[in-house]
Amino acid sequence: MAPEDIKVRYSDTDLATFKEIILDKIEKCKKDLELLQSAYKNDGNNGTDDTSPTFKAFEEGSETMSKEKNRQLAIRQEKFLRDLKNGLLRIENKTYGICRVTGKLINPERLKLVPHATLSIEAKNMQKK
Repeated sequence: MAPEDIKVRYSDTDLATFKEIILDKIEKCKKDLELLQSAYKNDGNNGTDDTSPTFKAFEEGSETMSKEKNRQLAIRQEKFLRDLKNGLLRIENKTYGICRVTGKLINPERLKLVPHATLSIEAKNMQKK
């Protein structure tokens, strides 16, 4: 690799700051994921045993839809958690914050909001076209 091919990277201090942001998000993500998983795995009835059959059928249908929605949200949360952990790996190998399309540094404000980002806004906009 020629010297001009070497990409600019964030400093170790910056990477440590981003690592703290990611670790905080991972903790929150794990808690949210546990809540979602317990919601869709919970099979307890909601006290509808002694109510009319029509209401009970409605309640069960609603519960099934709610469990499915929670399962879908849990799947998204698992992907988010995986993306955050991948961000930690990029911090370790000092490639964090480098756009995988342009090779330029991703704006630090974007990384604070979307710490698992691998594309700069410029690259993201190119994808839309």
